[in-house]
Amino acid sequence: MVSQRMGALSPATVLGEGKLRELAAWTGGEGTVEPAIPSRDRALARRERLQARDDGDLDPDEDEDEDEDAGADEDASVERVPPAAESPWLEPEDERPVPGTRKAEVVVVDHPLTPRMQRNLERATGAEVLDRTHVIVEIFHRHAKSREARAQVEIARLSYVAPRLREAGAGGDRQRGGIGGKGAGESALELDRRKIRDRIAELRRELVDIERDRATRRAARTDQRRVALVGYTNAGKSSLMRALTSSGVYVADKLFATLDTTVRALRPETSPRILVSDTVGFIKKLPHELVASFRSTLDEALEASLLLYVVDASDPTFRQQLAVTRDVLASIGATNVASRIVLNKRDRIDPAAMATLASEFPEALMISAHAPSDVHGVREAIIAFFDGELQETDLYLPYAAQSFVREIYADTTVLSERHDEGGTHFQVRAPGRVITRLRERIPPG
Repeated sequence: MVSQRMGALSPATVLGEGKLRELAAWTGGEGTVEPAIPSRDRALARRERLQARDDGDLDPDEDEDEDEDAGADEDASVERVPPAAESPWLEPEDERPVPGTRKAEVVVVDHPLTPRMQRNLERATGAEVLDRTHVIVEIFHRHAKSREARAQVEIARLSYVAPRLREAGAGGDRQRGGIGGKGAGESALELDRRKIRDRIAELRRELVDIERDRATRRAARTDQRRVALVGYTNAGKSSLMRALTSSGVYVADKLFATLDTTVRALRPETSPRILVSDTVGFIKKLPHELVASFRSTLDEALEASLLLYVVDASDPTFRQQLAVTRDVLASIGATNVASRIVLNKRDRIDPAAMATLASEFPEALMISAHAPSDVHGVREAIIAFFDGELQETDLYLPYAAQSFVREIYADTTVLSERHDEGGTHFQVRAPGRVITRLRERIPPG
């Protein structure tokens, strides 16, 4: 890995001259940003000489001399990189490339690159150059499964690719233009860019139709109680979602495994039902193209009554990840939604660290999404948010109203039950609103 601390990025290559040469030593590149092909004027001049030689106006020996002079001038204009063993920028000794080892073929830069920066780095290193945005977009592309996610990711990919298109040759052949072939027409580059614009417009029209259907479904859920799981990518949101709802949502230990919003009912079901939404994970410096593309998906968080910030507490950088999550949600106006922090993966934390976290985040739920007792605690916290704090009380159910037994077990935690001649006494723990509702529904004995 090559890294550098700089007061400001180089507008041409991101890296400074020395680090650029060091990087080129790893890839086998020249370490300069000179064009890899002759300039257009030089290409045209050579074409004229070849034409003159074919016509017999130029002596072949004279043409060879001119080619050698041109090559010498070209070599003199390009500063060559010293061999790796002589390069003063490759320190310490054990960080130098080993002679004869395979050179790196791909360079990944943890920073967004302009098209100019990317071209210059490719020229200097002789390798394929990927920036942060490219890598994230490609990961999104591999994981997109639904029609909506695929359309959103394709828009982001095309928006990224369009400004990076360039002519492959010096001439830039043009298609025939106008009726009857008059006019210069479009170059291959212009034609490709127009196709990209047309495809993006088509995808956006498709997303409008999808969003219309999504809005209809949201309207049907307006009166229902809704919880959204939000957080950094790979924090364990889908694992918690599966445990809370007993659903088969996709779970994987990888970045951006979830790109589609999934909505399921909390299980065991409550009355009225509570819906839980699993949302796309966030990441630091999320590309603007993806923030815009997934705006409709993030609206699930905006319309929820409660946000659960799921955090991978075993990650040393989780505080910065939590800040990223809050920043992204603030960008869509979700700062006024009630929230609760869930510190996940406590099974990977030692007792001393757990005590420190409990002191730093006294209101947080510290859980492991794979521990049933911890998941039950999250469920009770969700229910308590909507129905009030938990209370313990005695509910009397006459034998004539035994149809309410299932509802009592679904909405409360039954601590004990005792039977007498007229019915059953249930000692239960439940939110105050649930107990009040059950007392109103159960007929007196």
